[in-house]
Amino acid sequence: MKQAEIHTTKGVMKVNFYEEDAPGTVANFVKLSKDGFYDGLTFHRVIPNFVIQGGCPDGTGAGGPGYTIKCELDGNNQYHDRGVLSMAHAGRNTGGSQFFICHSRENTAHLDRNHTCFGKVFEGVEVIDAIRQGDTIEKIVILED
Repeated sequence: MKQAEIHTTKGVMKVNFYEEDAPGTVANFVKLSKDGFYDGLTFHRVIPNFVIQGGCPDGTGAGGPGYTIKCELDGNNQYHDRGVLSMAHAGRNTGGSQFFICHSRENTAHLDRNHTCFGKVFEGVEVIDAIRQGDTIEKIVILED
């Protein structure tokens, strides 16, 4: 099972990926991470009790990697619970590099099967609550068996 360590200025979040449910989205995130795409980017959107969002190269929420990927919404783990990583997009099949991590199920359930869930924070969940707009993603380390 692939995992990731998302190193931020507020601490490290360790993630298990949903490889079976969202293989294309996981592969995209892993490639971008290994290429150093996320290094130094900020969490440009932070909405308390909703999500923290990062992965925009220009910090505005409008940028991406220069291509789009398809949504993967049919898997078993397509539920936006606390700690879930999901792909941000501007409409179906327009995701690329921006992702968000959920604060709670209470305010994210409406995103189910609209945004691709591709992993979940299993350690360092408290970091989600500590992140503020403008905090930096220092690096993302991919761990493979």
